[in-house]
Amino acid sequence: MKSHFMRAAAVLLLTVPSPVATRAGAQPSARTPSATSAPSTPATEVSVTDDYVIGAEDVLGVQFWREPEMSGDVVVRPDGMITLPLLGDVKADGLKPNVLRDQVKAAAERFLTDANVTIIVRQVNSRKVYITGQVAHPGAYSLASPRTVLQALAMAGGVTEYAESDNISIARTEGGKTKLYKFNYKNVSKGKGIEQNIQLQPGDTVMVP
Repeated sequence: MKSHFMRAAAVLLLTVPSPVATRAGAQPSARTPSATSAPSTPATEVSVTDDYVIGAEDVLGVQFWREPEMSGDVVVRPDGMITLPLLGDVKADGLKPNVLRDQVKAAAERFLTDANVTIIVRQVNSRKVYITGQVAHPGAYSLASPRTVLQALAMAGGVTEYAESDNISIARTEGGKTKLYKFNYKNVSKGKGIEQNIQLQPGDTVMVP
């Protein structure tokens, strides 16, 4: 009787599947990773004065109301032109944004019954000043709006502790010749000799020894 019971128990153990074996052989369900869209970069706009004049390499946003296929960002080419859908080449160099807007609007009215155009300055690349020498961040800086020498130095992070701040020069090309203007940072920052704090022009180089 006892041997019969042992044989029955052995048969039962062989026929019942092992939970451990079942888990080991099971395949995990495949999971599809959630799709993530690339972050979109919002369009930027540079704050420029009303008398700003567009130049070569500037980036402009041309927006037609309810006409997305005609809208987009364009770069002013070295020849001063921009290329727009349907309109072809349009001169932009030397024009103020509002003047360019009116010209684009007039050209677009050949194709649109009610052309509504906006011109936005995205990047100012045609008007730059250069700051060299003993400043925190030397390099080229956009001159989207009028700036003085003191403001330009602030954009560059200020002068370093090793700078000869009383002997700064501004190089400007006028009539094919280079003219130097002196700037004493120590005095101007204290309110002295403020006439040296001139307004910079495109192409000026501020040299901090």
